[in-house]
Amino acid sequence: MYGSEKDVRRNLFLFVADGVVFVPAMTLISISTIIPYFLERLGATALHIAIAVAMTYICNFISQPFFGSVASRTHKLHKTNGKILITQRIIFITFLLSIPLYANSYGVILWMFLIFWGVFNIFVGSYSVFYTSLLLKLLPPDKRGAIRGMGYAVGSVLGVGAAALIPKILGAFSFPYNYVVIFMLGTLILMIDGILFLFMREHEETEPRVPLGVLQYLKAMPSTIRKNAAFRAMILTCTCLAIANSLLSYYTLYAIRVFSATESHIATLSALSVITVSVGYVFFGFIIDRRGTKATSLIAACLITAAGAIALTTHMLPLLYVAWVFANLGSTCTMMTITLLLGDVCPYENLPLNVGVYSTISLACSSIMVLLLAPLLERAGFAVVFTTVFLCGLFSFLINVFALRKHLVAKEGAAAP
Repeated sequence: MYGSEKDVRRNLFLFVADGVVFVPAMTLISISTIIPYFLERLGATALHIAIAVAMTYICNFISQPFFGSVASRTHKLHKTNGKILITQRIIFITFLLSIPLYANSYGVILWMFLIFWGVFNIFVGSYSVFYTSLLLKLLPPDKRGAIRGMGYAVGSVLGVGAAALIPKILGAFSFPYNYVVIFMLGTLILMIDGILFLFMREHEETEPRVPLGVLQYLKAMPSTIRKNAAFRAMILTCTCLAIANSLLSYYTLYAIRVFSATESHIATLSALSVITVSVGYVFFGFIIDRRGTKATSLIAACLITAAGAIALTTHMLPLLYVAWVFANLGSTCTMMTITLLLGDVCPYENLPLNVGVYSTISLACSSIMVLLLAPLLERAGFAVVFTTVFLCGLFSFLINVFALRKHLVAKEGAAAP
């Protein structure tokens, strides 16, 4: 089903390499740390930052039906995915090269960034659709967790190095050229990541995917939810986690606005994030291989609940660092879990549709929440943000225990010999 043993080894190496290069790249283009500080330097308001964060969800979910349709009809997922990723990165590099033309016009740079950031995230809509399908198609279940997690762990170690470079680059060049260098380096590394997918080996389908046009895809969404109770429970519990994870940028803004965090503090947040992620990918990878998504989906909810509670009650920057660590562990656990959880609750032949449905719902809810909280934050302070994180974690835990868990247990029982 997964191809020859040689093909599996090759694909596993490339999935590991994906983690190795993707994590340090996104450390340099982080919407949670680097981008909010960049926008602050440009004179952005909380609403501007909220728009940038929301774009990572709005532009992502509006493109889900299109990329889901493409994935359902393409014969070689890996080649199509690679070409999409490379195109995305070329467009963003073009924008970065244009910034020096407007170096003294911060307002122009701000709006240009928001526009091209939106375009960048339209392409992000392809990530979950293609990556999930490729992972489940090319790797056997016992090779999807720990070894792949180790690749992300190595990438996170490199991410620590990338985070250490940030203050040095910021100090070596004047604004905004210093951020151009940081973003350019991250995007070039992402270009390597896109090329990796072109070298995967993909066998012929044993269970052909159901091809869908965009309109067919949209029409099939409601019935997909209605007919699959396990999928409904998964959507509810994971959407709560996704909303909480979408608010990570507000931790950085909290540090800047309340604790007057400097660029060195932001670099510390970046380093803590990548260290936490490196530990999390290995740890949660082993748990997934041994205990399955039933365990990690609960762990993610507990970590996010703890992060919200600590951030809500803290009045010291060191304690915010603790909340930040819990939040990043929860985010890592969520990312490790959702891809495989979709495979647990959805039939493979409809996977692009199911992935698109979940992504559309979770991203829509996340973007709405990010935008709603921006004006509330200005009036009521950051307590409203961290209360939302706490409640999302708690609701996810309760829905998991009383709805999703019974479906996963039933499936495990049915699969037992």
